[in-house]
Amino acid sequence: MHRARCALPLALFAALAAACTSAPDDLVGTWIPQDATAEILEREPGRVRVLVIRQGAGGELSGRLLIPTLAGMPISVRREGDRVQLALQMARGMEQPFAATMRDGQLIIGSPGEAAAPLRRVSPEEARLLDQLAPKRHPLPAVKALPANGLARTPPMGFSTWNHFATEIDDRTIREIADALVATGLRDAGYVHVNIDDGWQGARDASGELRPNEKFPDMPALADYLHQRGLKLGIYTSPGPKSCAGFAGSYGHEEQDARTFAAWGVDYVKYDWCSAGLIYDDAEMPAVYQKMAEALLATGRPMVFSICQYGRADVWKWGAAAGGNLWRTTGDIGDRWDVMSAIGFQQDELSPFAGPGQWNDPDMLEVGNGGMSTTEYRTHMTLWAMLAAPLIAGHDVRRSSPETIALLTNRAVIAIDQDPLGRAGRRVLQRGPLEVWTRPLDGGRTAVALFNRGEAPAEVVASLAELGLARGLSATDAWTGRSLGVIDERIAADVEPHGSVLLVLAPVGDAPSGSAGR
Repeated sequence: MHRARCALPLALFAALAAACTSAPDDLVGTWIPQDATAEILEREPGRVRVLVIRQGAGGELSGRLLIPTLAGMPISVRREGDRVQLALQMARGMEQPFAATMRDGQLIIGSPGEAAAPLRRVSPEEARLLDQLAPKRHPLPAVKALPANGLARTPPMGFSTWNHFATEIDDRTIREIADALVATGLRDAGYVHVNIDDGWQGARDASGELRPNEKFPDMPALADYLHQRGLKLGIYTSPGPKSCAGFAGSYGHEEQDARTFAAWGVDYVKYDWCSAGLIYDDAEMPAVYQKMAEALLATGRPMVFSICQYGRADVWKWGAAAGGNLWRTTGDIGDRWDVMSAIGFQQDELSPFAGPGQWNDPDMLEVGNGGMSTTEYRTHMTLWAMLAAPLIAGHDVRRSSPETIALLTNRAVIAIDQDPLGRAGRRVLQRGPLEVWTRPLDGGRTAVALFNRGEAPAEVVASLAELGLARGLSATDAWTGRSLGVIDERIAADVEPHGSVLLVLAPVGDAPSGSAGR
């Protein structure tokens, strides 16, 4: 899910218009703005907000909001008389509430800071027009557990264009990023995937083959350029007809696009839900993602499969069976402490679902983009390492500061993230804004992170008994490489606001993991 604006086709079920005339609840039906006209629907469908409300067999109401930036997002519906509470289900942990009122046959919607927006029912003519605009629905495979592809045995590491460049990307920029990954030591630290996000797509030719746009004249040559430098090419597409930024998606061309990507030499595919919500319900997500995973497997080329649907429909429960190597668990990250920390610290309950070949993905790194302090970026890296999260850099690598490189390439921190045991960390203690997390590591070692999410300096303290650890462990500070000696009773550290301390505890006599950053 991206923050770009785009115009998307509107897919509605033809039966909805008929349903609204016979349903017992007068909310059921298809609603559009009062001032919308058939001419506007035909000429600029992406401008029109369309709300579809359905009623289940048990009388429960549900909805779908079809608008340009959030195509096909589900919406919860609660009604008490003429008062209606709507909540847009944007992503896991992200809801946007709306209050509405039924009045004189209109649905009046008003949200904080916005003027009331009256909606009316579509006319039969408008319903027919919307149905004509809807893409033909293609069949989905029967859901089954796919064999593991053997890839991403540790969380993927690399770079993605989206956080810094959005759609302002081209062949030259990707090549320069590749050179910078080598020159800065990021490649040697493990950042090998170079993922081209939304904005590379052109049009399909007469045979349906998807071509890159004029900014990417030769994808196989670009893949060769990366491969010659020990890097890997990642690409982006959507199971819907359009990507989040309005470019061509893979809907109806899944097998064809998979073969194209394989022929180009692609090593990583990110599959972003976007406009697929105009066609499919969330309950159909496993089959939708399985369809592309099967197509990728059929090519015979190893390609990491990244599922991106913002943590909806409990993806961590079915993502691996659907062929995913990683799956987004949240909405989009932002280069702000409040956004990054809210995303990272809500991952605790998902830890049991991570493991070799299958990873929870709390989205890309913001380190180096300038919106947070060094302390906050260090906490960003500490938390992602504890989560066994993919480390996908999102800044302009060509202009990396020494400080940014030091944060991203600390060997001991990366070693925690990439630990072969593959068990993600958990929150063990929380006292107000102070938290302690532990993560089991290979060789009987344990990573311990002390976090201060508050606004004032604080001492973070935890006894070994509280952490479930034995006495007599040697401790090493992962960020500095400094030995802290043997710990018998408790861990204690003064932690600055929004800061963290990351330790590796090992049985006495074991060598510390990694060394201080370069």
